[in-house]
Amino acid sequence: MSTRTYAITGAGSGIGKATADLLAESGHRIIGIDLRDADINIDLSDPADRSALPDLVAELAPDGLDAILAIAGGPPDVNYFGAIATLNGLRPLLAGSTAPRAVAVTSFAALNEVDDRLLAAYLEGDEEKTAIETERITASGRTDLLYPSSKRALSQWLRRESITPQWAGNAIPLNGVAPGIIRTPMTFSILENEDSRQSLLDMVPMPLNGPADAHVPAKLVAWLASEENSHVTGQVIFLDGGADATVRGDAIFA
Repeated sequence: MSTRTYAITGAGSGIGKATADLLAESGHRIIGIDLRDADINIDLSDPADRSALPDLVAELAPDGLDAILAIAGGPPDVNYFGAIATLNGLRPLLAGSTAPRAVAVTSFAALNEVDDRLLAAYLEGDEEKTAIETERITASGRTDLLYPSSKRALSQWLRRESITPQWAGNAIPLNGVAPGIIRTPMTFSILENEDSRQSLLDMVPMPLNGPADAHVPAKLVAWLASEENSHVTGQVIFLDGGADATVRGDAIFA
């Protein structure tokens, strides 16, 4: 197996760290990107930081990248604009790879209720309009729509872009992983309390083995970004213990 170079956002914790650790243990080179304590410390919610990212990565990877893993998430602007800027901005660095790959982490939440106007603003790539729609939704008290809308937008963008000349035309598989409930520092306190745990499982039913540790989605991300994956593209794979099948059933074939 050849040694590959991976740029990973969100590498400091959760799924990003689990993926970085897994790939490093296999002998690959990791360029970790996060808010702090990483090879590159930037804030993906900041447009200026996003614009600087390609040059910062190029300095550390003068021979280019083999894969881009856009795993950082949380705030809606990071979920969408941060991920898109990472994927588009670093894509030219894949040009010299014999097996270029790209993966983003979205969420089961992409299947939840969204705000159509906010979703449209994301997909138009209009940050100003997105901010206005976010303020409208926040004022209405429906902040529960913000996170799902950003993750739905990312999922739709991945599907649309994967088959374009920029990605498929350059032999770059582009996929997404949509986790259900993952045990990370963000969910530990919720999962430790029986009432909040059950409430979460009511929203994200996981009949197969329940919540997963971060190394579980990390393995799927790693495979999608590996040389072995030559033909899987445009897929948003729900790693959710059966939550998608429980909630949507046969609806995906309608």
